[in-house]
Formats: sequence, C-alpha cells, structure tokens
Amino acid sequence: MTIAEMRRELQAGRVTAVELTRACLERVEATDEQLNAFITVCAEEALVAAAEADRRIAGGETAPLLGIPLAVKDIFNVTDLPTTCGSKILANYVSPYTATAVARLTAQGAVIVGKLNMDEFAMGSSNENSAAGPVKNPWDLERIPGGSSGGSAAAVAARQVVAALGTDTGGSIRQPASHCGVVGLKPTYGRVSRYGVIAYASSLDQVGPLAGSVEDCALLLGAIAGYDSADSTSVDCPVPDYLATLKNGVAGKKIGLPREYFIEGLDPDVKRAVAEAIEVYRGLGAEIVEVSLPHTDYSVACYYLIATAEASSNLARYDGVRFGARKDSGQGLIGMYQETRAAGFGAEVKRRIMLGTYALSSGYYDAYYLKAQKVRTLVRQDFLNAFAQVDLLLTPVAPTPAFKIGEKVNDPLQMYLSDIFTIPVNLAGTCALSLPCGVSSEGLPIGLQLIGQPFAEADILQAAYAFEEATDWGGRVPELG
Repeated sequence: MTIAEMRRELQAGRVTAVELTRACLERVEATDEQLNAFITVCAEEALVAAAEADRRIAGGETAPLLGIPLAVKDIFNVTDLPTTCGSKILANYVSPYTATAVARLTAQGAVIVGKLNMDEFAMGSSNENSAAGPVKNPWDLERIPGGSSGGSAAAVAARQVVAALGTDTGGSIRQPASHCGVVGLKPTYGRVSRYGVIAYASSLDQVGPLAGSVEDCALLLGAIAGYDSADSTSVDCPVPDYLATLKNGVAGKKIGLPREYFIEGLDPDVKRAVAEAIEVYRGLGAEIVEVSLPHTDYSVACYYLIATAEASSNLARYDGVRFGARKDSGQGLIGMYQETRAAGFGAEVKRRIMLGTYALSSGYYDAYYLKAQKVRTLVRQDFLNAFAQVDLLLTPVAPTPAFKIGEKVNDPLQMYLSDIFTIPVNLAGTCALSLPCGVSSEGLPIGLQLIGQPFAEADILQAAYAFEEATDWGGRVPELG
C-alpha cells in the first residue's frame, strides 16, 4: 500500500497501526539479511508508538501520517537511539535529542521503525563506504543501490517501509532513488530544517523524502517542510499544499532540455528511457525546449572543492574528546587525536578530509575554495537564466544504471562522475526530483530527473505525478526471498 492507501484503511478501521508496523518489521526480518538496509531496528519502540497511534485514531484524530511506519537515514539524530552516520567513530553514540524533520514526522504520529544504512558521513555514491557494510540493490543483489542514502532507497524499493527520509548533498537522494526504482525529492536549500542532521557539507546538505509514489513524496514533504528557528539556514516562506495542485497536469508547461546533460557516453538504455519520457511529456501537452547550462562541465570539480572543504571543517569535532569513540595508547593529546581519527574514519572520509584541508590551507584558499565559490555563483546563474525561459528542466539522473559492487571502488574519479547530473542542482540550491522512467536491458531501474525553480517543489511534483499516471513504471516491487 501507499501512504494514501494506508491512511484510508486506518481511518476506516480495516487495519491498525500495530498491524502495519508488525508487517514492516516482519518484512525487514525476512529481507534485510540480503539487503543490509538497516543499521538499527527499533521494534519495541515502534510498536509502542503504533499502539499510541491506534489510540489517537480511535479518538478521532486524522493527522496525515498518523500510524504510518517509516524509517530514517542514520544521519538523523533521534533521542535515545544510536546515530552512527555509518561510521566507526560514532559506533557508541546515542543522541540526546531529535532532528526537527524527524520530530515533525512523529508529531503527526508517524511510527519510526529504524535507522537506515548509508555511506559514512554521507560521503559516497554507492553505499559501499559504510562501516556497517554495503547495502545491496533489491533488483540485483550484486549491484549498488546508489548513495549515500542507499539504505533509504533500498528499504522503500523492497517495501520494508512505505517511505523514508534521506539527505542529498550532491545527489544522495535522487541517485539511489533512480537506481532502486523509487521516487526521491531533494527540496530547495532552506525548505526543510537541517537541525539535528549530522553535517557533511553545510551549504549543500538538504533533507528530503523517498517513497514509492509521487503522492507519498508530496505528503512527506508537506509534513517536514517549513521554517525552523533552530536552523539558521532555514527559510521563512509559506509551505503550499502540495497535494492541492498535484493533479493539475503539464499541458502548456515549457520543459527545458539542457544540452550539456545529453552527452556522449550516456548509457544507451538511459538515453532511450529518457527520450521516451520526453515523448510522454509531449503527448501530455508540454512544450519541449532546448536550453543551455554552460558551466555544467565545471560542476564536479567545483563541488569536490566546496564539499570537501566544508567536510574538513565539520568533521574536526570528531576528536575522541567530547563524544564518539576514543583510541588512546598514552601518546599525549595529539597522539590521541591521530589514533582516534585513524581508527574511526574510513578511507573515503579520510580522502575527503585531506582534500578539503588542502583546499583551505594557507596559500591555497584563494586558488581553490574561493574560486570554487565563484564558479558556484555562475552555476546558479545558469539555472536562473534557464528558468527565465522554461518552467522546469528534464534530465537523466545518472549516466548509467546501477553498477556492480566493487566495480568503481578503486577509481574515485569514476565514482565521483556518477553524480555529474545531480551535483549542479545542489550547487544552485534549487529543487529536483527523481522518478522511475524505464528499465535497462538487464532489468535495472532508470530514473528521470525533474528540476524546478527555487521553492517550486509543487511544480516538479505536479509534473512527476502527470508522468506517473501516464506510465506504468511506478510501484514495481523486486522479488526477494
């Protein structure tokens, strides 16, 4: 069932929140040995919350997410639960508070059944960088689910939960959504509070939903969006009713195709699926227009300077003193720092810390970090110029379908290029969505990316819903033992 269907069944009394939660927990137990999507399962707490939801429903409450079982990426702090961020350095950390986005879900009565696996500190495109081990793609267990929100995408695709929260710094919601065949939305920077989310790159990170349908994504976004005084980057602007305009269609809309995204080397199956999606939109009455985002070629280099520099700063707090793991063989303070960080961080996190520290170091700041920030301004202006001509943009999500586990692990540059179509959106700070638009010759999901103007999430949800209704790519479920 979708969230919308679950809501109807709960309100009609045909099913209880406890029954739904037990069904999810049983599904996790039956499938997670194969998938490794969960780091923490909180069955006891979830069943208590579900029983409370049933009491509230019996009392006449009708909150949109009341009694709905969900899960969250293990980057969100949740009171009295472990928050590992997929890292050894936080293996024993239990949070004393709850992230705003999660608190807004539970305030509506959502039931949190667990914390989901992820690339360590959200640094990765394949979910192979987790201290808890790699997540497997439910469509092919030998392939990656995408990263860094791979556990969130895999759990939703395998119907372990109906929906989940992830975070997106350079494509970490949209790319796994594409590879796992679900819907994933990266909202505009500032639309959803980041308070209580462990930081990777603070000027790029954004919280968003992954779900089995566009309508469910709209429901979740409506629940978590809005101003939060605890987050200084939160934007105080009205949150529209995303469901109210969902079915308005795309007739008369102008959809732009950025020529820089339809490049040589694009996988033939991806190229075909996206071309067919474009024709669907033409058939729905949209006008297709070619546009240009001329600074796209600089986006990956720009991103990996800004993101790593911010990561170097953010991860300095993990020193073995205040919280998290500590390694100390008595070699003094500096020795304790070195031992703790060497043992606690994985190879990819160390690589990015070193890159970022170098970019921020004396003599190199202006040449690297400052220049990257100037390029970022040009990238954002490209998008604003394009939106002066069109209502939204349509692109592939990833250059290829999901690749095999281990295929790119020794080639960081090729791994970084996996996010070439998603990174520019984060640099620009605008919103984008991935939804299923086809399958490869090997039966792997392929995603379509819709990019909207800043704070125009309603527009991309509307366009995505029109496509979902006109095709049958959504709602497919992989076969698992």
